[in-house]
Amino acid sequence: MPTAITHDIKITVETSYQKPRVELPDSDYTFAYRITIENHSENTIKLLKRHWYIVDSLSDKTEVEGDGVVGLQPELEPGESHQYISGCAIRSDLGKMYGTYTMERQSDGKLFEVRIPEFKLIAPFRMN
Repeated sequence: MPTAITHDIKITVETSYQKPRVELPDSDYTFAYRITIENHSENTIKLLKRHWYIVDSLSDKTEVEGDGVVGLQPELEPGESHQYISGCAIRSDLGKMYGTYTMERQSDGKLFEVRIPEFKLIAPFRMN
């Protein structure tokens, strides 16, 4: 599992390929990913924004930015964790994602970036 620790915030990613419901010649390849955010710092933090880079082997790199994650801006006390599941569709059976979260330290409002480790998007039949 890809893992990164930045400013005592640990990000772990698990991915899975989502088999299409209908086989269509030009359909996208869909992947789910589960992110676990663990606060190992001594401060309460709040996740404000996400910034993703999505790389598809058939097309250019795409950037996605937005507030929070899956509609939430979780606040984590020291020792707490937050987990969410989201997904991504790409044109090919091979790609990757990586990015950053913008966090806010609640004690003084200081903003800081936390790295989301690069993780692969690989359809299982590609791994032979």
